[in-house]
Amino acid sequence: MSAHQNPTLDQDDHHHEHDGGHGEITLRGYMTGFVLAVILTIIPFWLVMGNVFESSGTTALVVLGLGAVQMVVHMVYFLHMSPSAEGGWNLMALIFTLIIVVIALVGSLWVMYHLNTNMMPDMIHDMKNMF
Repeated sequence: MSAHQNPTLDQDDHHHEHDGGHGEITLRGYMTGFVLAVILTIIPFWLVMGNVFESSGTTALVVLGLGAVQMVVHMVYFLHMSPSAEGGWNLMALIFTLIIVVIALVGSLWVMYHLNTNMMPDMIHDMKNMF
């Protein structure tokens, strides 16, 4: 009996071929994700430590943008999220995650901005003199 007449032999051969190719692609994907994650970590560190931009606001926006890109890299390369996988549930999880992250980032920046503007050095000095 030849391999074409026996369906179990065809499935086994196909299964082994698929595993070998899939393992190489996965390793390549993980290595690509790792290299991108390292690069996206080093760039913000360099921007902050090297004082590349004159404005700290510009630096903060660039670091936040690179952080968002790094989140996408992690979701694509390590969590294997794609719009077509699992009937669109991954896309819904991605959209929900992005909404929560945007709310957390905007809320944090809003609170820090208002703390900075409302906590004047004169107010602190006046409060010390009150007692």
